[in-house]
Amino acid sequence: MKVSVLNIAKTEIGKEDLPVQFKEEVREDLVKKAVLAIQSRKRQPYGAKPDAGMRASAEVSRRRRAFRGSYGHGISRVPRKVMTKRGTQHHWVGAVAPGTVGGRRAHPPKADKIWAHKINTKERRKAIRGALSATVIPAIVENRGHVVPKDYPFIIEDKFEKIEKTKDVINVLLKLGLEKELERAAVKKVRAGKGTMRGRKYRKKKGPLLVVSDKCPLLRSAKNIPGVDIVDIKNINTELLAPGTDVGRLTLYTQSAIKKLKDNNLFM
Repeated sequence: MKVSVLNIAKTEIGKEDLPVQFKEEVREDLVKKAVLAIQSRKRQPYGAKPDAGMRASAEVSRRRRAFRGSYGHGISRVPRKVMTKRGTQHHWVGAVAPGTVGGRRAHPPKADKIWAHKINTKERRKAIRGALSATVIPAIVENRGHVVPKDYPFIIEDKFEKIEKTKDVINVLLKLGLEKELERAAVKKVRAGKGTMRGRKYRKKKGPLLVVSDKCPLLRSAKNIPGVDIVDIKNINTELLAPGTDVGRLTLYTQSAIKKLKDNNLFM
């Protein structure tokens, strides 16, 4: 598949073949599995303290003739703790058991639970290749909700990676026909009381993804544009290519990024 190579003024300076990674079949089920595996590793483990609800100061014995025991009092065998005493007489209340006030929970969450999902290396690579393929199919990109330029997909010249100011990056994206896409991804204030957005004052949609070849000034100058993400080609993953497990994110690649993907045979 040949795509146009554009300079930062949106003038075509040539055409280039996309590497074999972009010919992979789009497997949405596999992409979803890979994205969920990434998200599961971000989940914060939580759980109750192991001895929570079982730290009573005085335990009641169940043995015959034991001091501070409930044997022979005609009461149930619910675990208890002593509240007050007068000689050999004690006043106690239920404790420790799940059905008692301040007692432990029957099945509390365990802090040592493993939340991370596993995925095979070959499956993960195949998912990345499939997500890459979806980014150059305009129909899939439009179906995801992006505003696609007329000449999409295209590659940007390497001069784009050397831009140091955010306002210059925005101007280039506007020249490339992404004005409506940036407007769609801008931060918007949500009307108060809207059901599904309750408690969320602002809403931000995912905009275009910029893929560069290596460390460059663009990594810093483009990172604060609302909705825009930027990543080095070797660090790309399915969550960036398919946010929310939906394939077909509008993605712009630089010439060097495509060359590095092909020469280093990444994700194969």
